[in-house]
Amino acid sequence: MSVEVVMPKMGESIQEGTILRWVKKVGDHVERDEVIVEISTDKVDTEVPSPASGVISQILFAEGDVVEVGKVIVVLDGAASASVVSPAVVSPAPASRSDVPASVPAPVPAPVPVVSPAPASRSDVPASAGEIEVVMPKMGESIQEGTVLRWVKKVGDKVERDEVLLEISTDKVDTEVPSPTSGTLTAILANEGDVVAVGAVVARLSSASVPASVPVLSPAPSSRSDVPAPVSVLSPAPASRSNVPIPRQSGARFYSPLVRNMATAENISVGELDAIAGTGLENRVTKNDVLGYLAKRGNGAASAPLQVPFPTPSQPPVPGNTAPPIVSGGDSVVIPMDRMRQLIAEHMTRSKQTSAHVTSVAEADVTGMVKLREKYKDGFLKREGIKLTYNPFFGWAACEAVKLWPGINVSVDGKNIIQHRRVNLGMATALPDGNLIVPVIKNAETLNITGIARSMSDLANRARTKKLTPDDISGGTITVTNVGSFGSLFGTPVINQPQTAIIGLGAIQKRPVVRELDGEDVIVIRSMVYLSITYDHRVIDGALATQALAAMCRALEGINENSITL
Repeated sequence: MSVEVVMPKMGESIQEGTILRWVKKVGDHVERDEVIVEISTDKVDTEVPSPASGVISQILFAEGDVVEVGKVIVVLDGAASASVVSPAVVSPAPASRSDVPASVPAPVPAPVPVVSPAPASRSDVPASAGEIEVVMPKMGESIQEGTVLRWVKKVGDKVERDEVLLEISTDKVDTEVPSPTSGTLTAILANEGDVVAVGAVVARLSSASVPASVPVLSPAPSSRSDVPAPVSVLSPAPASRSNVPIPRQSGARFYSPLVRNMATAENISVGELDAIAGTGLENRVTKNDVLGYLAKRGNGAASAPLQVPFPTPSQPPVPGNTAPPIVSGGDSVVIPMDRMRQLIAEHMTRSKQTSAHVTSVAEADVTGMVKLREKYKDGFLKREGIKLTYNPFFGWAACEAVKLWPGINVSVDGKNIIQHRRVNLGMATALPDGNLIVPVIKNAETLNITGIARSMSDLANRARTKKLTPDDISGGTITVTNVGSFGSLFGTPVINQPQTAIIGLGAIQKRPVVRELDGEDVIVIRSMVYLSITYDHRVIDGALATQALAAMCRALEGINENSITL
Protein backbone atom coordinates (compact mmCIF):
# COMPACT_ATOMS: atom_id res chain seq x y z
CA MET A 1 0.00 0.00 0.00
CA SER A 2 1.34 3.45 -0.95
CA VAL A 3 0.88 6.59 1.13
CA GLU A 4 1.40 10.04 -0.36
CA VAL A 5 2.66 12.90 1.79
CA VAL A 6 1.90 16.42 0.59
CA MET A 7 3.18 19.91 1.32
CA PRO A 8 1.17 20.93 4.40
CA LYS A 9 -0.82 24.14 4.74
CA MET A 10 0.84 25.83 7.72
CA GLY A 11 -1.48 28.85 7.90
CA GLU A 12 -4.51 30.41 6.27
CA SER A 13 -2.45 32.69 4.02
CA ILE A 14 0.28 30.14 3.21
CA GLN A 15 0.23 29.00 -0.42
CA GLU A 16 3.66 27.35 -0.76
CA GLY A 17 6.60 26.00 1.18
CA THR A 18 10.31 25.46 0.59
CA ILE A 19 12.08 22.13 1.07
CA LEU A 20 14.86 22.92 3.54
CA ARG A 21 16.39 19.47 4.09
CA TRP A 22 15.50 15.87 3.39
CA VAL A 23 16.13 13.97 6.62
CA LYS A 24 15.49 10.66 4.83
CA LYS A 25 16.37 9.42 1.33
CA VAL A 26 14.85 7.00 -1.17
CA GLY A 27 15.08 3.46 0.15
CA ASP A 28 15.13 4.46 3.82
CA HIS A 29 12.71 2.73 6.14
CA VAL A 30 10.83 5.17 8.36
CA GLU A 31 8.66 4.65 11.42
CA ARG A 32 5.38 6.44 12.00
CA ASP A 33 5.97 9.98 13.36
CA GLU A 34 9.63 9.89 12.30
CA VAL A 35 10.70 13.14 10.62
CA ILE A 36 10.98 12.86 6.83
CA VAL A 37 11.70 16.42 5.75
CA GLU A 38 12.17 19.92 7.11
CA ILE A 39 10.24 22.69 5.35
CA SER A 40 10.03 26.47 5.52
CA THR A 41 7.06 28.76 4.81
CA ASP A 42 6.47 32.49 5.08
CA LYS A 43 5.42 32.05 8.68
CA VAL A 44 7.17 29.04 10.18
CA ASP A 45 9.86 26.42 9.69
CA THR A 46 8.80 22.95 10.77
CA GLU A 47 9.37 19.22 10.47
CA VAL A 48 7.05 16.92 8.53
CA PRO A 49 6.60 13.55 10.27
CA SER A 50 5.80 10.29 8.51
CA PRO A 51 2.11 9.33 8.69
CA ALA A 52 2.91 5.61 8.73
CA SER A 53 5.72 3.11 8.80
CA GLY A 54 7.12 2.18 5.40
CA VAL A 55 9.90 2.63 2.85
CA ILE A 56 10.44 5.86 0.92
CA SER A 57 9.97 4.97 -2.73
CA GLN A 58 9.85 8.45 -4.29
CA ILE A 59 11.09 11.93 -3.40
CA LEU A 60 9.48 14.31 -5.90
CA PHE A 61 11.25 17.59 -5.07
CA ALA A 62 14.82 18.62 -4.32
CA GLU A 63 16.10 20.68 -1.42
CA GLY A 64 15.49 24.36 -2.11
CA ASP A 65 12.44 23.73 -4.30
CA VAL A 66 9.38 25.91 -3.65
CA VAL A 67 6.31 23.66 -3.62
CA GLU A 68 2.65 24.62 -3.67
CA VAL A 69 0.50 23.56 -0.72
CA GLY A 70 -1.20 20.22 -1.43
CA LYS A 71 1.38 18.88 -3.90
CA VAL A 72 2.74 15.40 -3.21
CA ILE A 73 6.36 15.60 -2.08
CA VAL A 74 7.15 12.00 -1.08
CA VAL A 75 5.62 8.53 -1.49
CA LEU A 76 5.87 5.70 1.05
CA ASP A 77 5.55 2.04 0.01
CA GLY A 78 4.79 -0.99 2.17
CA ALA A 79 2.73 1.12 4.60
CA ALA A 80 -0.56 0.12 6.13
CA SER A 81 -3.47 2.17 4.80
CA ALA A 82 -3.53 5.46 6.65
CA SER A 83 -6.90 6.63 7.89
CA VAL A 84 -6.02 10.14 8.88
CA VAL A 85 -6.04 13.39 6.95
CA SER A 86 -4.48 16.53 8.35
CA PRO A 87 -6.86 19.46 8.77
CA ALA A 88 -4.22 21.51 6.97
CA VAL A 89 -4.01 19.26 3.93
CA VAL A 90 -7.04 19.17 1.67
CA SER A 91 -5.74 20.29 -1.72
CA PRO A 92 -4.71 17.61 -4.25
CA ALA A 93 -1.69 17.68 -6.47
CA PRO A 94 -2.50 19.16 -9.87
CA ALA A 95 -3.84 16.61 -12.35
CA SER A 96 -1.26 17.68 -14.90
CA ARG A 97 1.58 16.10 -12.93
CA SER A 98 2.19 12.76 -14.60
CA ASP A 99 4.59 11.65 -11.87
CA VAL A 100 2.04 12.07 -9.10
CA PRO A 101 -0.65 9.41 -8.63
CA ALA A 102 -4.14 10.75 -9.17
CA SER A 103 -5.60 9.27 -5.99
CA VAL A 104 -5.35 12.43 -3.91
CA PRO A 105 -8.83 13.60 -2.84
CA ALA A 106 -10.32 16.67 -4.49
CA PRO A 107 -10.36 19.98 -2.61
CA VAL A 108 -13.22 20.55 -0.20
CA PRO A 109 -14.49 24.12 0.27
CA ALA A 110 -14.03 25.62 3.75
CA PRO A 111 -15.18 24.84 6.36
CA VAL A 112 -13.47 21.49 5.86
CA PRO A 113 -14.39 18.51 7.99
CA VAL A 114 -11.19 16.59 8.20
CA VAL A 115 -10.36 13.02 8.88
CA SER A 116 -8.19 12.94 11.96
CA PRO A 117 -6.87 10.39 14.46
CA ALA A 118 -9.24 9.78 17.32
CA PRO A 119 -7.96 11.35 20.54
CA ALA A 120 -6.24 8.94 22.90
CA SER A 121 -9.14 9.31 25.31
CA ARG A 122 -11.53 7.83 22.72
CA SER A 123 -10.27 4.29 23.20
CA ASP A 124 -13.76 3.31 24.30
CA VAL A 125 -14.96 3.81 20.70
CA PRO A 126 -12.30 2.26 18.47
CA ALA A 127 -12.34 2.93 14.75
CA SER A 128 -12.86 -0.07 12.51
CA ALA A 129 -10.76 -0.76 9.46
CA GLY A 130 -12.05 1.28 6.53
CA GLU A 131 -13.77 3.84 8.77
CA ILE A 132 -13.15 7.54 8.35
CA GLU A 133 -13.34 9.92 11.28
CA VAL A 134 -14.88 13.38 11.03
CA VAL A 135 -13.63 15.97 13.49
CA MET A 136 -14.81 19.34 14.77
CA PRO A 137 -13.32 21.79 12.21
CA LYS A 138 -11.34 24.91 13.13
CA MET A 139 -13.52 27.82 12.05
CA GLY A 140 -11.14 30.71 12.76
CA GLU A 141 -7.76 31.60 14.24
CA SER A 142 -9.09 32.07 17.78
CA ILE A 143 -11.80 29.39 17.75
CA GLN A 144 -11.12 26.58 20.23
CA GLU A 145 -14.44 24.75 20.33
CA GLY A 146 -17.82 24.43 18.67
CA THR A 147 -21.32 23.43 19.67
CA VAL A 148 -23.26 20.77 17.81
CA LEU A 149 -26.51 22.48 16.83
CA ARG A 150 -28.23 19.76 14.80
CA TRP A 151 -27.43 16.44 13.19
CA VAL A 152 -28.75 16.50 9.63
CA LYS A 153 -27.96 12.80 9.20
CA LYS A 154 -28.46 9.87 11.58
CA VAL A 155 -26.62 6.60 12.10
CA GLY A 156 -27.21 4.30 9.15
CA ASP A 157 -27.81 7.08 6.63
CA LYS A 158 -25.89 7.02 3.38
CA VAL A 159 -24.16 10.30 2.54
CA GLU A 160 -22.42 11.65 -0.52
CA ARG A 161 -19.19 13.59 -0.47
CA ASP A 162 -19.81 17.25 0.49
CA GLU A 163 -23.34 16.45 1.68
CA VAL A 164 -24.11 18.20 4.99
CA LEU A 165 -23.67 15.97 8.04
CA LEU A 166 -24.36 18.39 10.87
CA GLU A 167 -24.69 22.04 11.79
CA ILE A 168 -22.34 23.61 14.33
CA SER A 169 -22.05 26.93 16.12
CA THR A 170 -18.93 28.72 17.35
CA ASP A 171 -18.41 32.01 19.13
CA LYS A 172 -18.20 33.76 15.77
CA VAL A 173 -20.02 31.79 13.10
CA ASP A 174 -22.69 29.16 12.53
CA THR A 175 -22.03 26.79 9.67
CA GLU A 176 -22.66 23.38 8.13
CA VAL A 177 -20.11 20.58 8.16
CA PRO A 178 -20.02 18.58 4.91
CA SER A 179 -19.00 14.94 4.63
CA PRO A 180 -15.38 14.41 3.54
CA THR A 181 -16.31 11.32 1.52
CA SER A 182 -19.18 9.14 0.36
CA GLY A 183 -20.23 6.35 2.71
CA THR A 184 -22.53 5.37 5.57
CA LEU A 185 -22.70 7.17 8.88
CA THR A 186 -21.76 4.48 11.41
CA ALA A 187 -21.32 6.46 14.64
CA ILE A 188 -22.28 9.83 16.12
CA LEU A 189 -19.95 10.69 19.00
CA ALA A 190 -21.34 14.08 20.06
CA ASN A 191 -24.93 14.91 20.93
CA GLU A 192 -26.83 18.01 19.90
CA GLY A 193 -25.92 20.78 22.33
CA ASP A 194 -22.52 19.28 23.20
CA VAL A 195 -19.54 21.66 23.24
CA VAL A 196 -16.70 19.90 21.41
CA ALA A 197 -13.02 20.88 21.21
CA VAL A 198 -11.57 21.61 17.78
CA GLY A 199 -10.04 18.40 16.40
CA ALA A 200 -12.18 16.04 18.49
CA VAL A 201 -13.94 13.24 16.59
CA VAL A 202 -17.68 13.86 16.20
CA ALA A 203 -18.65 11.09 13.76
CA ARG A 204 -17.44 8.06 11.84
CA LEU A 205 -18.16 7.03 8.28
CA SER A 206 -17.67 3.68 6.65
CA SER A 207 -16.74 3.83 3.00
CA ALA A 208 -16.64 1.06 0.45
CA SER A 209 -13.83 2.85 -1.33
CA VAL A 210 -11.38 4.39 1.06
CA PRO A 211 -8.62 6.12 -0.97
CA ALA A 212 -5.58 3.89 -1.33
CA SER A 213 -3.28 6.75 -0.47
CA VAL A 214 -4.30 9.47 1.92
CA PRO A 215 -2.09 12.52 2.49
CA VAL A 216 -1.19 12.75 6.15
CA LEU A 217 0.87 15.47 7.70
CA SER A 218 -0.40 16.19 11.16
CA PRO A 219 1.34 14.29 13.99
CA ALA A 220 -0.47 10.98 14.43
CA PRO A 221 -0.52 8.85 17.59
CA SER A 222 2.28 6.32 17.63
CA SER A 223 1.91 2.68 18.52
CA ARG A 224 5.37 2.73 20.06
CA SER A 225 5.44 2.86 23.80
CA ASP A 226 8.28 5.41 23.88
CA VAL A 227 6.26 8.13 22.09
CA PRO A 228 3.67 10.02 24.14
CA ALA A 229 0.27 10.20 22.49
CA PRO A 230 -0.28 13.71 21.14
CA VAL A 231 -3.13 15.56 22.79
CA SER A 232 -4.55 18.70 21.18
CA VAL A 233 -3.78 21.84 23.13
CA LEU A 234 -7.43 22.76 22.69
CA SER A 235 -8.84 19.55 24.14
CA PRO A 236 -10.04 19.53 27.74
CA ALA A 237 -7.10 18.38 29.86
CA PRO A 238 -7.13 16.50 33.15
CA ALA A 239 -6.93 18.64 36.25
CA SER A 240 -3.29 17.67 36.77
CA ARG A 241 -2.22 19.18 33.46
CA SER A 242 -1.28 22.77 32.77
CA ASN A 243 -4.01 24.76 31.05
CA VAL A 244 -1.51 27.14 29.43
CA PRO A 245 -1.27 26.34 25.69
CA ILE A 246 2.16 25.99 24.13
CA PRO A 247 2.68 28.87 21.67
CA ARG A 248 4.03 28.36 18.16
CA GLN A 249 6.85 30.76 19.01
CA SER A 250 8.56 31.65 22.28
CA GLY A 251 11.05 34.46 21.85
CA ALA A 252 13.04 33.64 18.70
CA ARG A 253 12.38 29.89 18.89
CA PHE A 254 9.65 28.08 16.93
CA TYR A 255 7.97 24.89 18.17
CA SER A 256 6.54 22.42 15.68
CA PRO A 257 3.00 21.04 16.08
CA LEU A 258 4.43 17.64 17.08
CA VAL A 259 6.57 19.15 19.84
CA ARG A 260 3.66 21.28 21.09
CA ASN A 261 1.35 18.27 21.22
CA MET A 262 3.92 16.19 23.07
CA ALA A 263 4.58 19.01 25.54
CA THR A 264 0.87 19.40 26.24
CA ALA A 265 0.38 15.66 26.69
CA GLU A 266 3.29 15.46 29.15
CA ASN A 267 2.51 18.73 30.99
CA ILE A 268 5.77 20.37 29.86
CA SER A 269 5.58 24.13 30.34
CA VAL A 270 6.86 26.78 27.93
CA GLY A 271 9.65 27.50 30.36
CA GLU A 272 10.76 23.88 30.34
CA LEU A 273 10.70 23.81 26.53
CA ASP A 274 12.78 26.97 26.41
CA ALA A 275 15.35 25.26 28.65
CA ILE A 276 15.76 22.21 26.41
CA ALA A 277 18.83 22.31 24.17
CA GLY A 278 17.48 21.77 20.67
CA THR A 279 19.30 19.55 18.18
CA GLY A 280 17.13 20.41 15.16
CA LEU A 281 17.51 23.03 12.47
CA GLU A 282 18.65 26.34 14.04
CA ASN A 283 18.73 24.66 17.47
CA ARG A 284 15.01 23.90 17.40
CA VAL A 285 13.58 21.30 19.76
CA THR A 286 12.80 17.98 18.08
CA LYS A 287 10.72 14.98 19.14
CA ASN A 288 13.86 13.17 20.29
CA ASP A 289 14.90 16.20 22.37
CA VAL A 290 11.53 16.07 24.16
CA LEU A 291 11.81 12.31 24.68
CA GLY A 292 15.30 12.77 26.10
CA TYR A 293 14.07 15.48 28.43
CA LEU A 294 11.18 13.27 29.60
CA ALA A 295 13.62 10.44 30.33
CA LYS A 296 15.79 12.76 32.42
CA ARG A 297 12.75 14.22 34.16
CA GLY A 298 11.57 10.71 34.99
CA ASN A 299 14.95 10.05 36.61
CA GLY A 300 14.87 13.37 38.44
CA ALA A 301 17.82 14.65 36.40
CA ALA A 302 16.09 17.29 34.32
CA SER A 303 17.57 20.74 34.67
CA ALA A 304 15.53 23.54 36.18
CA PRO A 305 13.44 25.30 33.57
CA LEU A 306 14.25 28.80 32.46
CA GLN A 307 11.88 31.58 33.34
CA VAL A 308 9.48 32.44 30.52
CA PRO A 309 10.78 35.76 29.14
CA PHE A 310 7.28 37.15 28.60
CA PRO A 311 4.24 36.44 30.77
CA THR A 312 1.41 34.43 29.27
CA PRO A 313 -2.20 35.59 29.67
CA SER A 314 -2.71 33.23 32.60
CA GLN A 315 0.39 34.42 34.45
CA PRO A 316 0.89 37.67 36.37
CA PRO A 317 3.33 40.09 34.66
CA VAL A 318 5.53 40.15 37.77
CA PRO A 319 5.92 36.91 39.78
CA GLY A 320 4.61 37.29 43.30
CA ASN A 321 2.82 40.53 42.48
CA THR A 322 -0.65 39.08 41.95
CA ALA A 323 -3.67 41.32 42.25
CA PRO A 324 -5.64 40.79 45.48
CA PRO A 325 -8.78 38.69 45.11
CA ILE A 326 -12.05 40.54 44.58
CA VAL A 327 -14.53 39.80 47.31
CA SER A 328 -18.12 39.99 46.12
CA GLY A 329 -20.75 41.13 48.54
CA GLY A 330 -24.17 42.68 48.65
CA ASP A 331 -23.03 45.59 46.47
CA SER A 332 -21.45 43.41 43.79
CA VAL A 333 -22.69 40.91 41.27
CA VAL A 334 -20.49 38.18 39.79
CA ILE A 335 -21.01 37.91 36.01
CA PRO A 336 -19.12 34.99 34.41
CA MET A 337 -17.45 35.88 31.11
CA ASP A 338 -18.98 34.14 28.13
CA ARG A 339 -16.63 32.19 25.89
CA MET A 340 -16.23 34.98 23.35
CA ARG A 341 -15.36 37.53 26.03
CA GLN A 342 -12.73 35.15 27.41
CA LEU A 343 -11.19 34.84 23.95
CA ILE A 344 -11.23 38.62 23.48
CA ALA A 345 -9.53 39.06 26.86
CA GLU A 346 -6.85 36.53 25.96
CA HIS A 347 -6.32 38.04 22.50
CA MET A 348 -5.99 41.59 23.84
CA THR A 349 -3.62 40.56 26.62
CA ARG A 350 -1.47 38.58 24.21
CA SER A 351 -1.34 41.56 21.85
CA LYS A 352 -0.06 43.84 24.60
CA GLN A 353 2.58 41.28 25.56
CA THR A 354 3.63 40.78 21.93
CA SER A 355 3.73 44.27 20.42
CA ALA A 356 5.36 47.48 21.60
CA HIS A 357 2.28 49.70 21.38
CA VAL A 358 2.70 53.37 20.46
CA THR A 359 -0.10 55.75 19.41
CA SER A 360 0.06 58.90 17.29
CA VAL A 361 -2.87 61.30 16.80
CA ALA A 362 -3.66 63.75 13.99
CA GLU A 363 -6.59 66.04 13.13
CA ALA A 364 -8.37 66.25 9.78
CA ASP A 365 -10.79 68.80 8.35
CA VAL A 366 -13.59 66.66 6.88
CA THR A 367 -16.02 69.47 6.05
CA GLY A 368 -16.05 68.52 2.37
CA MET A 369 -16.75 64.87 3.22
CA VAL A 370 -19.61 65.78 5.55
CA LYS A 371 -21.23 68.02 2.90
CA LEU A 372 -20.82 65.35 0.21
CA ARG A 373 -22.47 62.69 2.37
CA GLU A 374 -25.35 64.99 3.33
CA LYS A 375 -26.03 65.79 -0.32
CA TYR A 376 -25.99 62.21 -1.63
CA LYS A 377 -27.05 59.99 1.29
CA ASP A 378 -30.76 59.83 0.33
CA GLY A 379 -30.04 58.99 -3.30
CA PHE A 380 -27.40 56.49 -2.22
CA LEU A 381 -29.94 54.69 -0.01
CA LYS A 382 -32.44 54.45 -2.86
CA ARG A 383 -29.84 53.25 -5.36
CA GLU A 384 -27.82 50.86 -3.21
CA GLY A 385 -30.37 49.87 -0.56
CA ILE A 386 -27.90 50.65 2.24
CA LYS A 387 -27.17 53.72 4.33
CA LEU A 388 -24.14 55.84 3.48
CA THR A 389 -22.18 56.22 6.73
CA TYR A 390 -18.82 57.88 7.29
CA ASN A 391 -17.01 54.56 7.76
CA PRO A 392 -16.53 53.82 4.02
CA PHE A 393 -14.83 57.20 3.56
CA PHE A 394 -12.43 56.43 6.40
CA GLY A 395 -11.79 52.91 5.08
CA TRP A 396 -11.02 54.27 1.61
CA ALA A 397 -8.67 56.89 3.06
CA ALA A 398 -6.85 54.23 5.11
CA CYS A 399 -6.24 52.24 1.91
CA GLU A 400 -4.92 55.36 0.18
CA ALA A 401 -2.47 55.87 3.05
CA VAL A 402 -1.27 52.25 2.83
CA LYS A 403 -0.66 52.66 -0.91
CA LEU A 404 1.71 55.52 -0.18
CA TRP A 405 3.26 54.00 2.97
CA PRO A 406 3.05 50.20 2.63
CA GLY A 407 5.39 49.76 5.58
CA ILE A 408 2.40 49.91 7.95
CA ASN A 409 0.73 46.96 6.17
CA VAL A 410 3.03 44.30 7.62
CA SER A 411 3.19 41.42 10.08
CA VAL A 412 6.02 40.03 12.19
CA ASP A 413 7.26 36.44 12.01
CA GLY A 414 10.13 35.96 14.43
CA LYS A 415 12.96 38.08 13.05
CA ASN A 416 11.26 38.56 9.68
CA ILE A 417 8.87 41.25 8.46
CA ILE A 418 6.07 40.00 6.22
CA GLN A 419 5.12 42.72 3.71
CA HIS A 420 1.53 42.32 2.50
CA ARG A 421 0.89 43.31 -1.11
CA ARG A 422 -2.87 43.52 -0.58
CA VAL A 423 -4.83 45.62 1.89
CA ASN A 424 -7.18 43.27 3.71
CA LEU A 425 -9.02 45.83 5.80
CA GLY A 426 -10.38 44.68 9.15
CA MET A 427 -13.38 46.58 10.52
CA ALA A 428 -14.12 46.27 14.23
CA THR A 429 -17.84 45.56 14.60
CA ALA A 430 -19.93 45.64 17.77
CA LEU A 431 -22.28 42.69 18.24
CA PRO A 432 -25.71 42.78 19.91
CA ASP A 433 -24.35 40.95 22.98
CA GLY A 434 -21.73 43.65 23.54
CA ASN A 435 -18.81 41.65 22.17
CA LEU A 436 -16.65 42.61 19.20
CA ILE A 437 -15.67 40.85 16.00
CA VAL A 438 -13.41 41.98 13.16
CA PRO A 439 -14.61 40.89 9.71
CA VAL A 440 -12.22 41.59 6.84
CA ILE A 441 -12.70 43.32 3.47
CA LYS A 442 -10.31 41.47 1.15
CA ASN A 443 -8.36 43.51 -1.44
CA ALA A 444 -9.93 46.71 -0.15
CA GLU A 445 -7.38 48.85 -2.01
CA THR A 446 -9.11 47.91 -5.29
CA LEU A 447 -12.50 49.27 -4.18
CA ASN A 448 -13.94 52.76 -4.38
CA ILE A 449 -16.01 54.29 -1.59
CA THR A 450 -19.23 52.72 -2.87
CA GLY A 451 -17.60 49.28 -3.05
CA ILE A 452 -16.24 49.60 0.47
CA ALA A 453 -19.68 50.74 1.68
CA ARG A 454 -21.31 47.63 0.20
CA SER A 455 -18.70 45.35 1.75
CA MET A 456 -18.96 47.01 5.16
CA SER A 457 -22.75 46.79 5.19
CA ASP A 458 -22.75 43.14 4.13
CA LEU A 459 -20.12 42.05 6.67
CA ALA A 460 -21.69 44.03 9.52
CA ASN A 461 -25.14 42.55 8.87
CA ARG A 462 -23.79 39.00 8.69
CA ALA A 463 -21.68 39.56 11.82
CA ARG A 464 -24.74 40.58 13.81
CA THR A 465 -26.72 37.55 12.58
CA LYS A 466 -23.81 35.08 13.06
CA LYS A 467 -23.64 34.29 9.36
CA LEU A 468 -19.97 35.07 8.79
CA THR A 469 -17.75 32.39 7.28
CA PRO A 470 -14.25 31.59 8.56
CA ASP A 471 -12.75 33.39 5.55
CA ASP A 472 -14.68 36.55 6.51
CA ILE A 473 -12.81 36.88 9.80
CA SER A 474 -9.29 35.86 8.78
CA GLY A 475 -6.42 37.29 6.79
CA GLY A 476 -6.67 40.95 7.86
CA THR A 477 -3.54 43.08 7.40
CA ILE A 478 -4.66 46.38 9.03
CA THR A 479 -7.77 47.37 10.96
CA VAL A 480 -9.93 50.47 11.43
CA THR A 481 -12.17 50.95 14.47
CA ASN A 482 -14.68 53.76 14.94
CA VAL A 483 -14.16 54.80 18.55
CA GLY A 484 -16.10 58.01 17.84
CA SER A 485 -19.42 56.34 17.04
CA PHE A 486 -20.51 56.90 20.63
CA GLY A 487 -18.88 60.32 21.05
CA SER A 488 -15.26 59.57 21.91
CA LEU A 489 -12.87 62.19 20.50
CA PHE A 490 -10.09 59.66 19.90
CA GLY A 491 -8.79 56.40 21.31
CA THR A 492 -5.71 54.19 21.56
CA PRO A 493 -7.02 50.79 20.42
CA VAL A 494 -5.14 47.53 20.90
CA ILE A 495 -3.45 46.05 17.82
CA ASN A 496 -5.29 43.10 16.30
CA GLN A 497 -2.59 40.41 16.10
CA PRO A 498 -0.83 39.41 13.93
CA GLN A 499 -1.29 42.85 12.38
CA THR A 500 0.98 45.71 13.39
CA ALA A 501 -1.28 48.77 13.06
CA ILE A 502 -4.84 49.79 13.89
CA ILE A 503 -6.46 53.12 13.03
CA GLY A 504 -8.90 54.75 15.44
CA LEU A 505 -11.62 57.03 14.06
CA GLY A 506 -12.86 59.74 16.43
CA ALA A 507 -16.12 61.65 16.55
CA ILE A 508 -16.74 64.31 13.89
CA GLN A 509 -17.41 67.64 15.58
CA LYS A 510 -17.88 71.22 14.41
CA ARG A 511 -15.16 73.36 15.96
CA PRO A 512 -13.78 76.88 15.50
CA VAL A 513 -10.45 76.68 13.72
CA VAL A 514 -8.02 79.26 12.38
CA ARG A 515 -7.66 79.55 8.61
CA GLU A 516 -5.76 82.07 6.46
CA LEU A 517 -7.84 84.16 4.06
CA ASP A 518 -6.21 86.79 1.83
CA GLY A 519 -3.16 86.78 4.07
CA GLU A 520 -5.20 87.26 7.23
CA ASP A 521 -5.97 84.74 9.96
CA VAL A 522 -9.68 84.16 10.43
CA ILE A 523 -11.72 81.89 12.70
CA VAL A 524 -14.14 79.63 10.85
CA ILE A 525 -16.41 76.73 11.81
CA ARG A 526 -15.30 73.41 10.28
CA SER A 527 -16.15 69.72 10.76
CA MET A 528 -13.08 68.23 12.41
CA VAL A 529 -12.07 64.71 13.42
CA TYR A 530 -9.17 63.20 15.34
CA LEU A 531 -7.52 60.12 13.86
CA SER A 532 -5.15 57.85 15.76
CA ILE A 533 -2.82 55.12 14.63
CA THR A 534 -1.58 52.58 17.15
CA TYR A 535 1.41 50.73 15.77
CA ASP A 536 3.91 48.05 16.70
CA HIS A 537 7.14 49.88 17.41
CA ARG A 538 9.14 46.71 16.83
CA VAL A 539 8.75 47.20 13.08
CA ILE A 540 7.01 50.56 12.55
CA ASP A 541 8.81 53.73 13.61
CA GLY A 542 7.12 56.98 14.54
CA ALA A 543 8.16 58.72 11.34
CA LEU A 544 6.54 56.05 9.17
CA ALA A 545 3.35 55.88 11.24
CA THR A 546 2.83 59.65 11.38
CA GLN A 547 3.51 60.05 7.65
CA ALA A 548 0.92 57.39 6.91
CA LEU A 549 -1.54 59.10 9.26
CA ALA A 550 -0.87 62.46 7.57
CA ALA A 551 -1.53 60.83 4.18
CA MET A 552 -4.87 59.57 5.47
CA CYS A 553 -5.75 63.06 6.66
CA ARG A 554 -4.91 64.52 3.24
CA ALA A 555 -7.05 61.90 1.52
CA LEU A 556 -10.02 62.78 3.75
CA GLU A 557 -9.53 66.51 3.35
CA GLY A 558 -9.49 66.08 -0.42
CA ILE A 559 -12.97 64.54 -0.52
CA ASN A 560 -15.55 66.83 -2.11
CA GLU A 561 -18.13 66.85 -4.89
CA ASN A 562 -15.51 67.44 -7.57
CA SER A 563 -13.12 64.70 -6.47
CA ILE A 564 -15.40 61.80 -5.53
CA THR A 565 -18.21 60.11 -7.43
CA LEU A 566 -20.64 58.02 -5.40
